Amino acid sequence: MSNEVYFVGVDVGSGSVRAALVDDRGHVLRTSVKELQTWKPKVNYYEQSSNDVWNCCIYVIKNVVTNINPALVKGIGFDATCSLVALDKNCNPIAVSNSNNNEQNIIMWMDHRAQTEADFINKTDHEILKYVGGKVSLEMEIPKLLWLKKHLANKWSDFGLFFDLPDFLTWKATGSLSRSLCSLVCKWNYECSVDGKRGWNTSYLQEIGLEDLAENNFKKIGNEVLMPGERCGGLTKEIANVLGLIPNTPVATSIIDAHAGGLGMIGTAGEGISTDMSSRLGLICGTSTCHMAVNNSPVLVQGVWGPYFSAMVPNMWLNEAGQSASGMLLDHIISNHPAGIELLKQHNTGDVRIHLRDILLKMANSQGLPDLSLLTKDLHIWPDFHGNRSPIADPAMRGMVVGLSLDKSEESLALLYLATLQGLSYGTRHIIDALVMAGYEPFKSLLICGGITKDPLFVQIQADAVGLPILRPHEKDSVLVGAAILGANASQHFNNIQDAIHNMGGTADVIRPNTNVKTFHDKKYRVFLRMFQDQLKYRAVMQ
Repeated sequence: MSNEVYFVGVDVGSGSVRAALVDDRGHVLRTSVKELQTWKPKVNYYEQSSNDVWNCCIYVIKNVVTNINPALVKGIGFDATCSLVALDKNCNPIAVSNSNNNEQNIIMWMDHRAQTEADFINKTDHEILKYVGGKVSLEMEIPKLLWLKKHLANKWSDFGLFFDLPDFLTWKATGSLSRSLCSLVCKWNYECSVDGKRGWNTSYLQEIGLEDLAENNFKKIGNEVLMPGERCGGLTKEIANVLGLIPNTPVATSIIDAHAGGLGMIGTAGEGISTDMSSRLGLICGTSTCHMAVNNSPVLVQGVWGPYFSAMVPNMWLNEAGQSASGMLLDHIISNHPAGIELLKQHNTGDVRIHLRDILLKMANSQGLPDLSLLTKDLHIWPDFHGNRSPIADPAMRGMVVGLSLDKSEESLALLYLATLQGLSYGTRHIIDALVMAGYEPFKSLLICGGITKDPLFVQIQADAVGLPILRPHEKDSVLVGAAILGANASQHFNNIQDAIHNMGGTADVIRPNTNVKTFHDKKYRVFLRMFQDQLKYRAVMQ
């Protein structure tokens, strides 16, 4: 390693913690990963342990800095899922359900226990809800806090601190109780409005029954709020010694994991593609998919979160859309099909997907089809098996499949897999339509990263379905690069975060849409939209 400057990026995902050693050109030099434990005490309940998360962070950071001169590690950045961490008044973990296991002190982002509370909040029609597309999501933190107060009433007074998981990590590293503007405006209904208002909205908290969170100057939920990438402190002596790094090494204010992916990609260069940030839509694809768009001016989009000021790129307004299940949905489709069950006994999921792509190519060739997408003419999927995050913003939406048969073969699984890829891609198109109709200029490209983007078929179908070129960064770990960019900014190695984005963004392959299948995808998209309307009709009939 010839470079003299390094940054550490740490990413806490749904299933694992990862760290990377990154140089000042955005090259990932080393990575380490450690699996997380998750509890599922009831249907739609997902819980984790903050002790387990932090121990995994220690493990992966130590791995990537082994045998590195600690003086060359200039900054550390953290990102994580937007999960809710609960601590007691002594700053120890406290259980978030009736499990009575204090290790289970994180309500994960994907936990859907707070449906009733989210519905109650949305019925208030409070003005602040316009910044979350008109509806608060049950995946956000305020409904979950209301659930805790309502369902664990006898323990409510025992809770001492609540963190979004990214902010918990910076607290553990530095001892700072500061919170990230990214986490608070995106997931906590913290006000940072178009007219300059900034702070906790006390009328909102009072109306929904959480006015006691204002006590002691909002100590439980945070009263010092910093921009992502701003230095929030330095490594404590204790933590530095554990990691083998220098005390007071700069630690950046954190960011949500999807936003880190957007930050890591937004400066990526692709041949013939505009570098204007507002012309690009970022897709961070993992268990779920987040769609990140930035604009110089605020745009209110029904069913899409935001606009959030400086939540990803400083001084730009962020709109955040997404799909609650994408990688998780593809795994579900494979693991619940008879042929998929048999294949998974012998192969890992990645190899099964390669096998399914090979089957699809053979089927297309045998039928003389110019593109394998045409195989699903009579098979259609509405992909909201875990509810719709955007732009319908309805967690009660459910998946739909049209065109099933009694076939249990690998070929039938391959077709179902392909139709699911297409359904997810039409979901992206649906989000793009909502953004443009609300005031965004037409997008010129998509940026894409995350685990499921390793499947070239997923990427190509996204391009074909929306009719736009896709930039896939050469550096595969955009989320880790984004976290490292934060650390670089906190270290003041660059003049500002824009310089860090430009210098560490790297280059990308450009995947262009196949225009020969445009008409086919246009027709399937019409079916996709009709399926949504049909589901609403079914609900009306049954009511």
